[in-house]
Formats: sequence, C-alpha cells, structure tokens
Amino acid sequence: MKNIVLAIDGSKSAAVAARFLAHLPHRDKVDLTVVTVIEIPSIDRAYPMSEWMLKSIERERAYAHECFAMVQAMFEGANVNLRHEIREGDRGVAIVHVASEIAADLVVVGARGHSVVGRLLLGSTSEFVATHAHCSVLVVRPRGVDDPDRPLRIAIGYEETASAQAALEEFVETGWGRLTDVDLVSVIPFASRIAFQIERDPSSAKELASAANRSALKQLHVKVPQAKPHLIESDHVSEGLVTFVENHQSDLLIVGETPRNFLGRALMGNVTRYVVRHAPCSVWITRNRVIRGLGFESAEPYQERA
Repeated sequence: MKNIVLAIDGSKSAAVAARFLAHLPHRDKVDLTVVTVIEIPSIDRAYPMSEWMLKSIERERAYAHECFAMVQAMFEGANVNLRHEIREGDRGVAIVHVASEIAADLVVVGARGHSVVGRLLLGSTSEFVATHAHCSVLVVRPRGVDDPDRPLRIAIGYEETASAQAALEEFVETGWGRLTDVDLVSVIPFASRIAFQIERDPSSAKELASAANRSALKQLHVKVPQAKPHLIESDHVSEGLVTFVENHQSDLLIVGETPRNFLGRALMGNVTRYVVRHAPCSVWITRNRVIRGLGFESAEPYQERA
C-alpha cells in the first residue's frame, strides 16, 4: 500500500481511523492524502450565501487545518509523504473522487463521524465509499485500536474465489502478520450443503471447503505461521463471518471483492455490504487486483514475491 487516502472530519471515529492507519506496517514510503470535505447545504443559486453561511464555511476550513495538524503529529517521524485536500460537496462522493484522481490503493474511513455543516453521519459515508471506491477500503471501528499491548486479532474470510485469493495475497504482502493473531475462516452456507446433497455426496461441500481452506493456509503460513484454520456452517456466509468475529473478539475482518464497473459498484455483493454494516470490528475490503481462472485443483502453488 503506497498511495492511501485518509478521510477525517474532526470526530472521534476519524481520529481512531487515523491512529489505526498510523500503526499499520509498511516497508516503502507511503503517499498519504488526508481529505476533509465541507458539506454545503443546498441553496438556490440565484441567491447569494448569507453571511452566517460564509462564516460557517470559513470555520469549517479552519477546523480542517487543525485536524490535519493533528494527523501530522500522529505520523511525525514516519516514512510518509503527507498532503491535505479540502473539498466541498457530498462527503462520500468527494472521497471517492479523490481516491480515483490519485489512483489510491486504499481508502481509510471511520465508521461514524459528524459535520458542523450538514451533520451527515460518516456511517453513511463509509458505506458509500465501501460501495463506490475503485480500490480497497478500510472501515475502522474502535475495537483493538487503543490497546497496543496485545497483538491485533484478524479474521480473513476465505472461499475458493479469485477475490478471496486476492485478499489473502494483499494481507500477506503487508508484512504485519507476525504481529497478529490470524484466523482463516471459511463458511459453508446451508444452501450449498443442500445443493451438494442433491448432486453429489452429502459431505462434498464441506470437504471441498476444507481442502480450499488448507491450501490457503499453506500460503498464509509463509509469512504468518501462527495462523489458524476455521471451517464453520451458517445460514449465510455474511452472517457466519459476523458471528465469528463477534465470538472471537476479532479486531479486523478482511474480505475480498473483485474490482467492479459502475453497475457492479451499485450492486455491491451482499456479503461485503452486510459485514460493513454489522461487523463489530474494523472491516478491510480488498479489491486492488484481479486473479482470473482460480480453482482449487488448478491453482498454482504460492510463490513468495521478490
């Protein structure tokens, strides 16, 4: 991750997101664009802005500079190039536009926020960004952020798909695995079990999922030897993942999603949307690469990148 967008608005959750990002490991220099969006209430363009509105916007701009100064202090001494973008308009749209303009690898947002002008919850913004951004998105919640004395507990949702494989590789490449407790979680939805019972042996779905999980675990163990496998059954994949992170007190859930066109973004996968809304921990949606033709039997053995 070399090109990152961090959305801040002065709220507690935005500060939590900044602290979380500041503690993520990175080998190379990072270009970090800090984005603050000032939301202007909709008014008839035929009428000039009132004096109180202009003063409110100026206060927002001044506050944005104060927030950026706090972020600068968090990253002091880090191998990071910082710059600040102040935009006007809809917060989610502006954040996505900035990410697209600079070809970001990752957008980081807090799960909740506030705005003096507009009062739009960042909870809505985070879902919009997660739905519409072309790149990976990290939605940060407080769990695990303020407890640096213990390793982060990370759950990686895995299934035999190209997007899940891409998520696994993106995690491995961060280089932070040895500082974490990692669970590789594969969920077998009951609907899949029923389908396999009709066409194949009743145990086929579980056996195939288990084989895929073991194959992925071998890749993960290259950098994260302490990672543990989990195979669970649930009514739905999304519910199974959320239940797992709740029961295991996970700090971060990682799920993969294939990069999509505009229509695909509007119809974002149910699993991704559900976990962003309902997971009690931070959620990392990875979508920076496309791996084509992946299948358990045809997948090539994992090769560590030079």
